[in-house]
Order: sequence, then C-alpha cells, then structure tokens
Amino acid sequence: MKIQANAISIEYESYGPDGAPAVLLIMGLGAQLTWWPIQLVDGLVERGYRVIRYDNRDVGLSAKFDAAGVPNLVQLAATLFTGMTPSVPYTLNDMAADAAGLLDALGIERAHILGGSMGGMIAQIFAATWPARTLSLTSIMSTTGNPAVPQSSATAMAALTTRPAGIDLESIVAHGINTARVIGSPSYPTDAEALRQRIQSNFERSFHPTGFTRHMAAIYVAGDRRRAIATITAPTMVIHGVDDPLVPVEGGRDTAATIPGAKLLEIPGMGHDIPVALIPTILDAFEEVARQPATA
Repeated sequence: MKIQANAISIEYESYGPDGAPAVLLIMGLGAQLTWWPIQLVDGLVERGYRVIRYDNRDVGLSAKFDAAGVPNLVQLAATLFTGMTPSVPYTLNDMAADAAGLLDALGIERAHILGGSMGGMIAQIFAATWPARTLSLTSIMSTTGNPAVPQSSATAMAALTTRPAGIDLESIVAHGINTARVIGSPSYPTDAEALRQRIQSNFERSFHPTGFTRHMAAIYVAGDRRRAIATITAPTMVIHGVDDPLVPVEGGRDTAATIPGAKLLEIPGMGHDIPVALIPTILDAFEEVARQPATA
C-alpha cells in the first residue's frame, strides 16, 4: 500500500489490529521491506503488536530520487577527509523524518522503533529527535558513527559494494548469494534455495541500484552521531552478532554504551543478517524493553 508521508510516496505494509501497540520496522542499506523476515513480523503480531514495515525512500516501491543524480562516493569521502561536509541528495535525518511522516499519515502517535543496520541508525535518530513518539528503541547490527570503532572487514565491504556482473536475474542472484554468504551468520546459514527464491522475488519486485549509492552517501555524511544518540531516553535494546564482519560487534557495544540505560545482547555465531532460528531470541529481547514504560 502507498501513502503520502513527509511529502513523498512511501510503500508500506501493516499487520495486526490497528488498535494494538505499533512496531515500526526500519530496514537497512538498499534493502526492501521484504528483507524483514515474515516470521519476525508474525511473531510480533502473535505477541499483540501492530507491525508496520516499509520501503525506505529510494528503494523498493517508495519514491525514487533519480533526479538528484548518483553521488561519487570516492569524491565524497575525499571531501569529508578535508573536514568539509559535501552536498548529498538526502540525509539519514531526512529518512528518519520519513518514518515520522509515515506514522503521522497512519494516525499513530507513538510506536516501538526497531531498525537493522542503516535502519538502526535511522531508528536511533528517530528516538533522539522524537522522544515523545518513541515507546522503545531496538537497534540491531548497527553503530554510532564513532570513528574509533572498528570498521567493516575488507572482504565484507567488497562483497557489499562490488556490483553484480550484469543486471540479469542470474547475475543478481549469484551476487546476492555471495554477499549473504560473506556477511551472513556463520552459525545460522540460510538455506540456499530459500535464499535464491528471496533474492529473485526482491529483484522482480524492484531493482534500483542507484538508490543504494544515495543511501551510502547518506551514511557517509552522517558522521559521528554519539552526541544525539546520548540524548535518547526510550528504553533501548541493542542486539548485535559477535561474528558480524560488516558492522563489527564493537559498533553495538558503542551504541549501548552511548545510550543511557541501554541493554546489550551479543549473539555468538550471528553475522549481518537476521536468521530465522534467532527470531525467538530477538523477539524476547525486544519485549524486554518494549514492556518497560517509556520515560519521555
């Protein structure tokens, strides 16, 4: 379903009764709403929540920003190195405003905010900017932008940023499978056929690689967000895989250390994905803070 939010078109899906406490799921870099496992969505509904998952701007079926051009990430990084802030098509703050706009459009005053990877960064910004609207925050496999925290492994970053050999289905599937194997959970590998079907389904739903680059640019210019993150007052759970090569576990530790009162769950064998086998653990961790009273 499409709705106008923050002056753009946002594609979203809603599950569970409208009157139940809302959980807003914010997906990561270049990823469609369909990358949220439906088992997680169903588990939240079974526990009494209304779940909204949506396509971030510039991905999936939401508004595209092709008119803004494709940023040159090398030049952007060089500009940042000089201490200057380059111009980008939009920022993570703009994307957090999309989340707030979506809640406005749906008539939802307050929600539990749950984000993964870049979506965790957006969720953190949301909780810092709209404390009165944040019932709880769950940040999964994300970080603070602290430059002292270990960065992605070279292998993981190469898998993420190297483009597929072609734009045909088989090239996209092969690239997606390789990326999942490099950054995914070593102790909880996804079944190869299930992964192939998921990648194919997402490709057929939408293929928009330039949005990925603009998302990357938004992450680059976000920089160190600890000053804002330290103001978060919502009950917070930070979940991170010990074996995450893309956003090392130190990023989760730094997030938990920065947010007052945040809880930290480190999961051995988990990489940069959400394995179906770990969904009960993630649901329990989410509820550990979702059941706490919001302080704002």
